[in-house]
Amino acid sequence: MKIDEVRRHVTTPLTAPAFAPVVPRFTNREYLNIVYRTDADALRAVVPEPLQVEEPLVRFEVMKMGDVSGYGPYTESGQAIEVSFDGERGEYLHAMYLDNFPATASGREVSAYPKTVGSPNLYVDNGVLVGTLDYGTLRVATATMGYKHHELDAREAERQITVPTFMLKTIPGYDGAPRVQELVRTEITDVVVKEAYTGPARLQLFQHVLAPLADLPVLEVVSASHILTDLTLAPVKPVFDYLKGAQA
Repeated sequence: MKIDEVRRHVTTPLTAPAFAPVVPRFTNREYLNIVYRTDADALRAVVPEPLQVEEPLVRFEVMKMGDVSGYGPYTESGQAIEVSFDGERGEYLHAMYLDNFPATASGREVSAYPKTVGSPNLYVDNGVLVGTLDYGTLRVATATMGYKHHELDAREAERQITVPTFMLKTIPGYDGAPRVQELVRTEITDVVVKEAYTGPARLQLFQHVLAPLADLPVLEVVSASHILTDLTLAPVKPVFDYLKGAQA
């Protein structure tokens, strides 16, 4: 394979890439979102500067991807922390767990999503929307919400899922030291909200050493939403370079 051919590849193996070279469009992406209040000191211990924690709020999410170009259907779950950066309110993606390897690899390599393996699920059980996350054979999160109890305004639903998102991009060099270490920003675009609901909700988190969601304990459930939408993820942009100690 010629050098110019190698340069056209963005992932390995060269003859069987880990993911397709596409900008994915998400169709029928279904969210279960539960915003909860947690311990402020626990948040400050995991949120990297220069992001700031103003209110100790976390959004636990389970997302069932009905169809994604390049990846197909899969399910994802994780925690997003309410933060601010340079006067802008947004969310810091703390951890994400997926059951689809190409989406996991692409999210980490092309962007900066903190994705790892997991077994999330989203389903309806006896009038309740249920979101679960297992790591291996062990349950680490169970969320329940009354199924379609109250309609949620579509504009509010769109506002909830389109806040700016911040992530940490770290790529080690061959000596083990960081070669790239940046805070990056992205957002959701081209949103079509198809359905949106709110209702009563509960959230349980269970201790696990490799999926430590419970390190951000649930003190109070603040709100919940169930949203069905089509959307696109915008490319990430660096906003702070840790190796230079300055905004990008």
